[in-house]
Amino acid sequence: MYRLNKRAWQILRVEVQRCSGNDQVSKIEQEIVSKRLEKLSQEKGSPAELDELRDSVIDIYPQFSEKVLKQAAKANQPAGIFGKIKWATILLGSSAGIVWVINLPYPMIRWPIAKTAPILLLPSYINMDYHYREAIKNLEQADQFINQATSAVDIEQGSLKAKAAQKNLDNLPVWFLGYYPQAYCNFFGCTWKFTVDEFEAARRRVARIEATAFQDKNALTPLVQGEQLVNIARQQYEKAITIKDKENAIASWQAAIDQLEQIPDSTFAGETAQAKLKAYQRDFDHARIGTFIAAAQEFDLEAEKIQATQPKAASELWEQAVKRLNQIPTENPRYLEAQRLLAGYQVKLKTVVDPRSDTYIEAAKQFALAAAKASQNPPHSVAKWEQIAKLWRKSIDQLENIRVEEPGYVAAQKLLAEYQTNLGIIETRRTAESEAQASLKAANEQIQSLIASPPSDPQQFKGRIQGIINRLKTIQAGTTAYPEAQKLLASAQKRLQ
Repeated sequence: MYRLNKRAWQILRVEVQRCSGNDQVSKIEQEIVSKRLEKLSQEKGSPAELDELRDSVIDIYPQFSEKVLKQAAKANQPAGIFGKIKWATILLGSSAGIVWVINLPYPMIRWPIAKTAPILLLPSYINMDYHYREAIKNLEQADQFINQATSAVDIEQGSLKAKAAQKNLDNLPVWFLGYYPQAYCNFFGCTWKFTVDEFEAARRRVARIEATAFQDKNALTPLVQGEQLVNIARQQYEKAITIKDKENAIASWQAAIDQLEQIPDSTFAGETAQAKLKAYQRDFDHARIGTFIAAAQEFDLEAEKIQATQPKAASELWEQAVKRLNQIPTENPRYLEAQRLLAGYQVKLKTVVDPRSDTYIEAAKQFALAAAKASQNPPHSVAKWEQIAKLWRKSIDQLENIRVEEPGYVAAQKLLAEYQTNLGIIETRRTAESEAQASLKAANEQIQSLIASPPSDPQQFKGRIQGIINRLKTIQAGTTAYPEAQKLLASAQKRLQ
């Protein structure tokens, strides 16, 4: 350690120049003092104290500033522990600042550093590795929560994971992937290579998951509302005493089911709604049909009481009973029960209003009932469909005997429209069955011909198989030939592969 450091020497030299004049004597005096100070700066030993510094200048410059001497003496002392900490902090801060600047997300800074001293980019590499791994983890978890959701909590959790994955991807310097992706992998010895394409694919996947989560959240609201409305309507129905109250509850029940059916099937709420709708619809149909039958029976009892004194009012009540029973679909288990009640009520109604037209309508109903029974459990053969069609034609013939001027004409026309529609459906089924049998027969003939004389050219062989496939595809579902056609179609498609 030198006895006079540079900083103290500089302080004293400035004061020497201030005290010195411009004449020749002053220059000599200045040179003497400068040599003394220079000698101290070249000597090794303990730092010069204030008295020694004063003795070096005071004999030449009595006016030398005492304040400057003290300042120089203080500057000449070696740095203490706090001084060392100060300089260490400055050095460390400067180094950290340099590393921070080097790790800024600018290619013109990172590119030359990555080529020459990649170790300086260690903070960026650690940060990139963390966010890459977190992005993959959060993305997989978000996908699992959204696509395999079991509750609304899963959807919310999936949305949070998707946002976290998006945040991780935002912290990945995509420019670095395009400039120098392999350096990152080599530095850590990793096996994956996260490219720009993979980065963009991950961002698109996050966007899809977020969109799905948004749709699922929106669909949950009508699901919850629909379930609440169904439960409220069911409770109203169970508490209802009168038929009118039950019918009002049925209407609310139907509205709630309609709301659930409008939820998109592609959402979690839609899948949940579809799973619950079967039970809701079953309970609703049971309640609805039960209400129709109960209402019809109630109308019948009331009509029986007033038939003798108020035949017109009794007729209106039986008409209401018939109207309720006509709303019961043929596929309902209580359809036959409803038809038996319906036949009895119609007889009573026609007895009051029009015995002649009532006879024709009753006969038409019997044929219609026989046709409905015969058409159950399809598919049927062409002959069976033709037999059913004949029954519907006989029903229609009975109704057409009722003249316009007869009181039962309007009721007969309503039934006539319904029976003609049913006849049209049966004839369509008969035609479809006939065409299906013809197509199946032709396909079998083509198959037998192909087996008997297969072409040597593979393309011709595939062409003939394709022709068989096209023929089998024309066979409609709901025909007796359809199951066999599907088996032949699967076999033909396997041969075509």
